[in-house]
Amino acid sequence: MAPRPPRLDATAGEVARTAAAAPGWDELAAVARDCVACPELASTRQHVVVGDVPASGRPRLVLVGEAPGATEDETGRPFVGKSGQLLDQLLAEAGLDRAQAAVLNIVKCRPPGNRTPKAPEVARCSGWLHRQLELLDAPVVVALGLSSAKWFLGPRTVLAAVRGRPHEVDGRAVWATYHPSAAIRFGPKGAPRAGLLADLTAVAGSLGGTA
Repeated sequence: MAPRPPRLDATAGEVARTAAAAPGWDELAAVARDCVACPELASTRQHVVVGDVPASGRPRLVLVGEAPGATEDETGRPFVGKSGQLLDQLLAEAGLDRAQAAVLNIVKCRPPGNRTPKAPEVARCSGWLHRQLELLDAPVVVALGLSSAKWFLGPRTVLAAVRGRPHEVDGRAVWATYHPSAAIRFGPKGAPRAGLLADLTAVAGSLGGTA
């Protein structure tokens, strides 16, 4: 089963062609940082948050969130604010090392006011993520939050119904789970935090623990 993002418009098609032509990660990152496919996002962002990749070699897994927040927009790096700090903590508790993971978002620019990305924005940014996944060639993807889960598993996805097990998508094992921001919102004893940790622990088990 292949990812099913929203239908592409002409701009999204142009982005997809540009991304597909990038021969490697550095070239892809360079062209992505100049993207103006979404005028509202391009006019309000500080940085295009392309994503983090391991310093050496192929990542053991890819973590895919929704979109950058304020701290990410300021620094140009994904998951470095409060959600990122909690994600790092839970990864460590689950036996996973963020340094061995690629960390991406389905949308590379911060939506104003941290609103949910609009369908055309997701569609226009999809070309970048498709090519990133091709280049990284990781066997496991963790979709963090409902927006990311829908990108991989389809627009009618219900997070509670797809959590806790891998789904084969385009030759990869995709695990859908809560976004760290939900774990923060519901508190340390809330179901999202416990569920996120449980899912990350299951992912670690599927990978055979730490390398």
